[in-house]
Formats: sequence, structure tokens, C-alpha cells
Amino acid sequence: MSQATIESILQEERLFQPPAEFSQAAHIKSLEEYQRIYAKSVAEPEVFWGELAEQELHWFQKWDKVRDWQPPFAQWFVGGKLNISYNCLDRHLTNGRRDKTALIWEGEPGDSRTFTYAELHQEVCQMANVLKKLGLEKGDRVGIYMPMIPEAAIAMLACVRIGAIHTVVFAGFSAEALKERLVDAQAKIVITADGGWRKDVIVPVKEQVNRALADNGVPSVQNVLVVKRTDQKVNMIPERDLWWHELRQDASTDCPAEPMDSEDTLFILYTSGTTGKPKGVVHTVGGYSLYSHITTKWIFDVKDSDILWCTADVGWITGHSYIIYGPLSNGATTVMYEGAPRSSNPGCFWDLIQKYRVTIFYTAPTAIRTFMKMGEELPKARDLSSLRLLGSVGEPINPTAWMWYYRVIGGKRCPVTDTWWQTETGGAMISPLPGAIPTKPGSATLPFPGIVADVVDLNGNPVGENQGGYLVIHNPWPGMLRNVYRNPDRYRSTYWEHISPKDGKYIYFTGDGARKDQDGYFWIMGRVDDVINVAGHRLGTMEVESALVSHQAVSEAAVVGRPEEIKGEEIVAFVTLEEGYFPSEELTKELKNHVVQEIGVIARPSAIRFTDALPKTRSGKIVRRVLRDLAAGKEVAGDLSTLEDRSVIEQLRSGT
Repeated sequence: MSQATIESILQEERLFQPPAEFSQAAHIKSLEEYQRIYAKSVAEPEVFWGELAEQELHWFQKWDKVRDWQPPFAQWFVGGKLNISYNCLDRHLTNGRRDKTALIWEGEPGDSRTFTYAELHQEVCQMANVLKKLGLEKGDRVGIYMPMIPEAAIAMLACVRIGAIHTVVFAGFSAEALKERLVDAQAKIVITADGGWRKDVIVPVKEQVNRALADNGVPSVQNVLVVKRTDQKVNMIPERDLWWHELRQDASTDCPAEPMDSEDTLFILYTSGTTGKPKGVVHTVGGYSLYSHITTKWIFDVKDSDILWCTADVGWITGHSYIIYGPLSNGATTVMYEGAPRSSNPGCFWDLIQKYRVTIFYTAPTAIRTFMKMGEELPKARDLSSLRLLGSVGEPINPTAWMWYYRVIGGKRCPVTDTWWQTETGGAMISPLPGAIPTKPGSATLPFPGIVADVVDLNGNPVGENQGGYLVIHNPWPGMLRNVYRNPDRYRSTYWEHISPKDGKYIYFTGDGARKDQDGYFWIMGRVDDVINVAGHRLGTMEVESALVSHQAVSEAAVVGRPEEIKGEEIVAFVTLEEGYFPSEELTKELKNHVVQEIGVIARPSAIRFTDALPKTRSGKIVRRVLRDLAAGKEVAGDLSTLEDRSVIEQLRSGT
């Protein structure tokens, strides 16, 4: 985040009350009601979460104990049995929603499909039966690498229906990145498509899967199930690769949901970290089911009449929680869109809101800033009057973008819910409840009921009002990650051992900096670890550095984020070359393309700067804050006494 943005946030004093008409019909109707609920949730967490679980979800068998907290490991609804696919589908077949539209999908070329709850249930049962016929059993892992098509949602719901564990990999990731995740998860089956549409071109999804699995690169994979989307010719490996449209013809539409233990693993989702290897974040059935459900209901104030469009990809946690599981468990209508704003159709988002009468729109600040650049004419040329609530996700939103969103898209009538959360949290943690909490442009406002958030120093001591510190969570919550897959030591060290309070208690470290103002409102200031947030996508610096160093020309690399108006941050790489290689435009292009091949297009460095040396401490640690200043064109500040060779800074500054 730029200094100008931080200064504008620090000076922000505007306060927007929830519209009276909105509050009257909201689930949580006033600040006083929120405060009562929050006080109970903190004083009696087991009573609070237990009552919600009983009221909001279907259970095959009730739990014996609401919470078992053995720091830093938690279990929720111990002994309970349920199935998230049942909660998203089956129970709506008998509560009056059977023929209600569950899913609206629009493809980039303009094709579209809709599914009622009954139709989606049948599709999910068919795919679940196909997966069982292929030998998939409860506890087996399934890699899902797909474009934004209905079968992506169907595959997720089919896996969890039979107790299989899905790990969805964003289809923009490269074959190498896909392979790494499939190997770690020990996936038995991969579900993919022949291709998908993205900005007027076909993305060769199946081709990437073939590369990932080449030469028995993922020995655990036995079958690849392929959905026909683009009709392009693809290389199908005999016996291993199978077409979904062929197998579904003989598949039964009846597949009872498997009763799952509340603490059974629901899915694994890989997220970037500060080391080269992504972390497999483990979420479990009971806690995630409740948390994704109730945050959807209260934060988006979801009603039976709502049509909710979250613009994220299902490859990210936002798509998991707020395209699939949260909306469907609430019986809402959810929208999926394959495409993105592009030169041939810059107003496509507004077209979809107008066409489908979307009522709740949830997108990223990166997208909002892009829309601002395009001008007000595009949205103003469409009828956006169906909107009643706007949401923001993925990174802090600056007040200017917040106000544009509120004024131009929401017509000054829609509350704006700026949500803070992570892959690891399962759902939104700090956010306005739109009928209850007054909003301030740029602030995520107050914690969700049951969430005890704070801003502290490294010893766990709360910092003063409007002072920066580390954003932490004090107590466990149902949607929290349970572990890092096959790596409990990494779970402890990454999330629970950064902050060291004197009383020895465990505190969850978010990795974000924040401050609290005089009203207790939280202002998120961005990452404090070596993770770059590019257009809402978290990328570990080590991942990108490892990709660069894997090129034969590169001896050493350091990667930092640089503030960028649209994307929030962009990647700048500092590279030293092996002997015999020399800086050139051709090599710069080659290295950028190499990173894309290793990780994906979202990791492409915006700039590569060649240098003979990197700024290091005497112990050999690269001083990235120096590189961040240099990348941003700022004067290098702070204590430089630990640098081994200060002349490196001058060399980097002058480009020599």
C-alpha cells in the first residue's frame, strides 16, 4: 500500500449509517443488536456456536461437545455427523426450494445455463456416482483444475457428497504449480476440462494437466475426468483419461450423501507462504459448514429472493465460501461467470447484473479500480437498480475506490461490506453487518460475532489507539484451518508462534498489519511477511524467487512487491546472473515467461532489474525492505548498519 493511500486512510472520518429501510428488513437490525450478539458470542462461545449449529444446519447426528480446544489445535462439534452437500442441496428439495434457481452460469462467449436445486442435485449425484465407479472412496483426494463452468461447482459438491477431499487448483496456475499441489495432496483423480474461455482466447486447461502428469510425475493419479467445454482437440491418454459426458449417460441420479464426522477433512486448499512450498490448508466439515453458512447469511444479509454474484474464481477460498457453499447452504441463487472485463466487452459485469437482476455483488478492489479507470459511462449505461448490497474482498480498499463503488455502482443506496479474511479463516472475520454497523470508507469495521481480534506488538501486548501493529485472533472459531496438510509443525510455526505473549497463550498470527481507531474499527494495512498481494492473489516471494533461480541464467534472485494503482501490488525481481550471461531485453522477456511457465501468469514480474549483488546482512539474509524502497523509487530509509556492503545500494540505485 502506498504512503499516499495510508495517509488518506488515516485521515478518513466519513461515517455512513445503514439505510433505515435496509436495517428494518435485515437479519441483524441495529448496532445495539450486534453488540448484544457479540457480547454473548465472546462470553459464552460454546452456547453461541452450538445454538447456531443446531438452528442453521442439518445434522445426521448431533455432537457430543461443541468445542475441544487443545492449543493450537481445535475440534468443533465433536462427534457430530453431517454432510455439506446435503446442506447445500438435499434439504432444499423438501423446504419449498426444489424448483428455485440455485445456480446461474454465463460463459464468456455468451452461452448460459441455469440449474434449479433439483437439477443441481441430480447433476451432483451423477458425478458422485461416476467418481465412485472410478474407485474413489471416502478420504481420497481429488484435484480439480477447471475453468469457471458449472461442472467445477458440481465436481466440488460431488466430492464432498461421498466424503472425498477436493483440492481445487486455480486454472491460471502452470503445469508445474499444479503438479506440486497434486503431489503433495497425493490426488487419486483429477477433474478438468478440454479448455476454457478467458479474455476472448481458449485457455488450454487439459494440456496443462497432461504436462503436470507427464512421465508419471504424479504417480498417485489414476484417472483424469474431462469435461467438454470448448470442443478443441485434446490429447486423451488411453485408460487414464475419460470424458465426463460419456460416463454420465449411465450414471444414476440417486446418490445418498455420506454422513461425515464433523472433524473429517472437507477440502485442502493451497496458499502461498514465505517458503517456496505452498501450504495445504486443511478445512473440516462441521466448522467450515457453519462458518461459511452464517457469514454468508449475516454479512450479505441473504434472503430467499437474493441473487448473489461473487466474482472470484472457485480456485480461491472466496469462490469456495461465497460462490458455492455459503450461498447454496442458505438456499440462495448464486451466479458464476466464466469471463472477465476485456477490450471486446469492458462492460460485461454490468451487463450480467442487468440481465440477471443481481442483488448482491461481491468483488475485489483491483476490479473496482479498473472500473474507475474505464469511467462511469459503462455502468451508467446499464440498469443496476436491482443491487441492494455491495461487497469488497481480497485486499484493503482505499477510500477513493470505496466512495466510487458506493456512489457509481450502488447509487448511494447500497451498504458496502468491506470484508477481511484469509484462506485459513474459512470465511470473513472482520466486516460490517450491513443493517447494523455504520461504515467508514477503507475500514473493515468490526469483528464478526465470535471473533476476538486485536492489534498487538510481538509480545502480544495491545498497541495504542491508531497505532500500527500485528493483526491477531485470540480465540478459536469454527471456520479456522485445522492444520497444514501432512505438516503440523508448519501449522504451529506459521500461525501460532510468531507472537509470544508472556502468559504463554497461543495467538493466531494473520500476517497482516493493522490499526484500531477510537471507535474500535479495524483498518487493515497489508502484509507484514514476505507475501505479495497481486490483484487479490497472494504469492509467496520465495515461490517466485525459486522459479527465477531454476532458470540456468540466474544465480540469485530477490522478489518484492511495488505499489500499483490497479492491482494493489506488482512484482519486481532483482536478479544476479551466472557467469557468461548478460542483461538484455531478450533475457528479461525469457525470465518473465519462465516464471509464468513455473507458476502462472499472475506471477509474471512487472520488472526485472539485473544487479551484480543483492543487499544482505552479514549473516547473508537479503534485506528486502531496501529492495522495496528501491522498487518503489523511494529513498532507502531505516537502519542500514547490518548491511554487509552498503555500496550495493548505490549500485542498484544507479543501475550499475
